[in-house]
Amino acid sequence: MALLLSAAVFSFPIGIHLFRLNFPLLRKINPIVASYIFGLLLVNTGIIGDESFPVLDLIATITVALSIPLMLFSVNIRTWFKESGKTGAAMGLAALAIALTLFIGSFIFKEKLPDFPRISGMLVGVYTGGTPNLAAIRAALSVPADLYLAVHASDILLSALYLMFIMTIARKVFSPFMIQEEQEDMRDAELKDSGQEFTPLQSLFTKETVLPLMAALGLAVVIFGIGGAFTLFVKSESQTLVVILVITTLSLAASNISKVRNIKKTFALGEYFILVFSASTGAMGNFSRILNTTPSVFLFVAFAVFVSMIIHVILCRLFKIDVDTMLIASTAAICSPPFVAVTAMSLKRPSLVAPGITAGLMGYAMGNYLGVLIFKLFSLL
Repeated sequence: MALLLSAAVFSFPIGIHLFRLNFPLLRKINPIVASYIFGLLLVNTGIIGDESFPVLDLIATITVALSIPLMLFSVNIRTWFKESGKTGAAMGLAALAIALTLFIGSFIFKEKLPDFPRISGMLVGVYTGGTPNLAAIRAALSVPADLYLAVHASDILLSALYLMFIMTIARKVFSPFMIQEEQEDMRDAELKDSGQEFTPLQSLFTKETVLPLMAALGLAVVIFGIGGAFTLFVKSESQTLVVILVITTLSLAASNISKVRNIKKTFALGEYFILVFSASTGAMGNFSRILNTTPSVFLFVAFAVFVSMIIHVILCRLFKIDVDTMLIASTAAICSPPFVAVTAMSLKRPSLVAPGITAGLMGYAMGNYLGVLIFKLFSLL
């Protein structure tokens, strides 16, 4: 049973990619959402039971630990500030905005949510980076699967509403209060709607990419092993947290090696492991337990998204950052870098794609640290 279950969760991401390749209408479905739905169907239709959870938890832990190095190897820390410029500053203000929002929220939600510090840590991670950070912090803080799924389900719904607002009327709403820059004409060649597109898996198996990718995967395994070795030196309740932070730090250090950073498609391979993580985590989610926790969690996540947006607007106004740059940075923070191009296209600002994605990668790299820091601080409240 364990082998069949493992084969199912590792094969599903390949299957969803093949379906998206052959059926264009399916390309609008987010692969992460599809993976979660697949996992939820496995457990909620009775195909698997609670006895499968130890296997699924092991798969989730390993895949998220491998995804972190692979998704960070391509980061070039030395060029962050040069390439991101004003967008990077706006990204920093977005991180500050979510931290301030959660602090304010502690006075409202702390008594209603016993796991408030853990939820806050996850929200800082996902709203400065993305799903990989949410997954990593879930592992680092030993968040129960049901609570994790409640947070992520709320995030998916609210992020979709948020993105719709950003792409439609956000500029008109915020423009009276913020600096505006001269708009550019749309240049279709510079933009590609990548909002729901993951890199096709078949591109990982070309002659030019497969061997270097295997080397990158080997390095990710070594980093995972080194991180795991640190469990020998810390208390049991802190072991997973320390492992995640060590893996993140070593991965960023490895990204400074040009031969590692220039390996193609490492981010795409990391995406694959995130899909496996999503399927295995979804398969640990029981609907009845999720529904019992969702109302309060949903309200807290909604508070975090929309109040942080208002604070972000105020901060960008104070620091004289224009409305379009603010919206791009906010998209990178709340919805993650893949959605930057969608926002840039709706704003007709193609020149903001590159700095927006660069700022988003900064968020990916910093999200784990910030999430753990917020958890530690809020645990003292």
